[in-house]
This record gives sequence, C-alpha cells and structure tokens, in this order.
Amino acid sequence: MKLNIEHDSLFYGGEWKSPHAGGRITVVSASTEETIGSVPLASERDVDAAVRAARSAFDDPAGWASWEVARRADAMERLADVMETRGAELAKLVTAQNGMPISLSMQAEANTGPLLLRYYAALIRELGEDETRVTAGRRTLIRHEPGGVVAAIVPWNFPMGSALLKLAPALAAGCSVVLKPATETVLDSFLLAQCIESAGIPAGVVNILPADRDTGAYLVGHPGVDRVAFTGSTIGGRKVAARCAELLRPAILELGGKSAAIVLDDADLVTLRDQFLYNTMLNSGQTCWISTRIFVPRSRYAAYVDDITELVSSQIVGDPFEAKTEVGPMVSSTHRDRVERYINAGIAEGARVTTGGGRPVGLDRGWYVEPTILADVDNGSIVAREEIFGPVLCVIPYGDIDEAVELANDSEYGLGGSVWSADPDRAVNIARQFQTGSVSINGTPADLAAPLGGVKASGLGRALGPEGLEEYRSIKSVYLPTGSPTPAPVL
Repeated sequence: MKLNIEHDSLFYGGEWKSPHAGGRITVVSASTEETIGSVPLASERDVDAAVRAARSAFDDPAGWASWEVARRADAMERLADVMETRGAELAKLVTAQNGMPISLSMQAEANTGPLLLRYYAALIRELGEDETRVTAGRRTLIRHEPGGVVAAIVPWNFPMGSALLKLAPALAAGCSVVLKPATETVLDSFLLAQCIESAGIPAGVVNILPADRDTGAYLVGHPGVDRVAFTGSTIGGRKVAARCAELLRPAILELGGKSAAIVLDDADLVTLRDQFLYNTMLNSGQTCWISTRIFVPRSRYAAYVDDITELVSSQIVGDPFEAKTEVGPMVSSTHRDRVERYINAGIAEGARVTTGGGRPVGLDRGWYVEPTILADVDNGSIVAREEIFGPVLCVIPYGDIDEAVELANDSEYGLGGSVWSADPDRAVNIARQFQTGSVSINGTPADLAAPLGGVKASGLGRALGPEGLEEYRSIKSVYLPTGSPTPAPVL
C-alpha cells in the first residue's frame, strides 16, 4: 500500500493550527521500510496552547463538563457513527504504520472505538451522575463529577484502541483531553481528529498533539492537567507515576506484562488453536497482556512442546495487508533487534529453540521475526522474567498445580493470564489463585463491562466497565439535612 501523507497543522481548540516550531515526525512503514508520511512535531508551546484550550473547554460554565449526561451520550454516539464510516481507512493506516495484520486492525482498531463510545454512552445514561445513600436514617448525595483535564498518552501497538480506551470514558465523565500518540503511529490520530471535528465535539474537548517523549513528559507535569492516563512500558510508567505522585495527580497506568498460561493435563490446545494463538501471539506478540510464559505438566511436557510448536509454526507470516497473514513485522528495526537479542539470550541460558529463532526466508523488506518457541526455559531466566514484546513464547515444565501457580505468580508483573483445561470449574479455581488483573479461561476474550488492568509492576487503575468510568470522575459527598427531599437525579 503506497502512501504519502503529509500534515502541516495540529488539531487543538477545535481548529487546525500551525505548530509553534518546525520539527517533523517521519513515519516509516514496518512492512516495507518506506516513508509513508510526516506530521508536525508538537513543541512545549503547542502543549501550552492545547492545555489552555482543554482547560477553557472544561471550565466553560455551559461547556461539555456541564452538559447533562444524555446530551454527552448523544454526541459520543455521533462520533461512533463517524468513526464507523472511516473504519476501513483507519485500519489500513494502522497496518501501514506498525505492521498489524489487517484482519486484526479491522477488528481491534476500526471497531473498538465505536464499541467503546457506545458502551460508555449507554452506561452514563444508566448511571447518571448522582446517587443518594441512606444509612441509619442519614441521607447523603454522592456526586460523580467530571475529573478535569486529562493528559492521555498512548502506545504504538494498538494506537487507536488504546486512545479510545481512554477517550471514551473520559468523554463520558465530562472531561477534556489532550491526547499524545506515539511517534511511530501518528497518522491515524489525524484521522481521529477529523472524525472529532465532523461529529461536532465542542472545541477544546479533544486535542491531539504528536510529540516526542520529552514533550510528553512536559504534558504529564503541566499545571493545567488534572489527571494522567498512560499506556506504555513499566519503565515509562514509573516515571509518570513519580511525577504524578510529586504533584498529587491521579494516574491511570497500563504497563508491561509477562503473563502466564497454565496448561492442565486435560487441555487440547490443538482444538483451541485460534484461541491459544490469540492469547499468546496477538499482534505478532506486540501485546502487553498476552500469555508468553507457558507452563505445562512435566508428565506430558514433550507432547505439549510438540503441540505448541506445531501451532506456532503453522502461523502465516507475511504482508500484513494480506487477509490470511497472522504474523506481521515488528514495529521498527530497533525493536526487531531487541527481540532478537532476547532470543539469543534465551539460547545462551540453555533454552532450546523448537521453531523459529531467526528471520523469515523471503521477507527481505520489513522488520520480521519468525514466531519462536523457547523450550526448557527456567522461570528465573532473563527471557522468563523480562517482557520481550515479540512473537516469542517460553515453555516451562511444572510438577503439580501448586507449583504451577507458584511459578506463574513468581513475576514482577501481573497484567493478564490464562488457564487451559477441559474442565472450566477446575480452571476457574486455579484462576482465583493468580496474582494478576485478569485471567482468561480457554482463551475467552475480554468483556467491555469488566474492569481491565494490572497489579504489581503492571500498573495502577482500571480500564473498561463502570470502574473505567470512575477513573475519570471525582467524587463529592453532600450531607443532606434530615427531612429534606431527595434531590432529582442528573441524567
């Protein structure tokens, strides 16, 4: 797919405006290594201007934050409608930038945004902003108020899905947002800005600034920002958390993972091929919550290694624009080098490569890595401790279930996880013992109504569900005098 997309303006305050400096971001396709576009690089002065616009929109007495929830919900549904009309275009932009297989980008990037907008629109209609609690004859009005100006920083692996995971609940809560996309995937954010403009979202409610890490750090600490939503590495998240702690600023952090899959002795992974690969190799392994440490019973170790090797090696690696492609390239040459260093480190530590380990034959352009299995891995090794973020799985034996759970929990991370068994009740009992934010049974996908997030070094706060909405709200208690009428709800 040949692209040559050039943008010369930034979107904030409801308008397209010239940047304050002359820097540019050049976007290179992960699959062709060709330049496909460039956009302005936002500066600190642009951040100042965008935050002022967001602050003005939020503080406007008649503005978005003061709209009744039904009116906000209507506007969010209009935005969902507009995004749907441009879904295919958006998916192709994501695939062109980061190499995500088009079958996945059509699902995760084109469809997730409208789904989230409609979910949160329906949720605020249902919940409203006020509730009254009665305890021992006392009544208190609990106000769930907009949380202010949000700095939202999103990664390159699921750029649009991650953006809407923040934007949808923030808009539902009545917040204004300054969104910073990753430099590797900025082109789709301009399409999002066009959708916001077409949907009639009020000026300053959503502002989009493509910027580097230093400017992103400036945004995180900006005095006009009230809370921060960040998805990225644990290293980056710690820096965000430290700055927000200094400012006593709420932070929602979705960070790294090294999730575990516990395979029970009755599991049939071959029958569950698609579910297993979705939960372990999604987006060519460039997904934070997938299970990349695979624990299998020692009594059936050789058979399960063979099954997993067969599944992983059966994937089609190639042009991400081909509908049949299951594994695309890494996002950049730098990232490919990083993944390859981990594979070599695993081999040096004694791991056995059962498939992959190199670069695919015949794919000379694009930053590809073969889907790789490292067997005979020790849970204390580098490849079992650190997030690789590529198509690499570590297979580790266990004796009994107690040991499997102990090994699974022996990690600084706690984002996702999975249990595989023909007996769902048995699997759920094991899932209860995971020290992690979510666990899938036999590859069941996430639920929009259920909270998603991590423990330990995998983050703070939750996305999705009512819990995801509350992250963008402030709570106020109004103690009502005895005998006063119950206040009418705000809908």
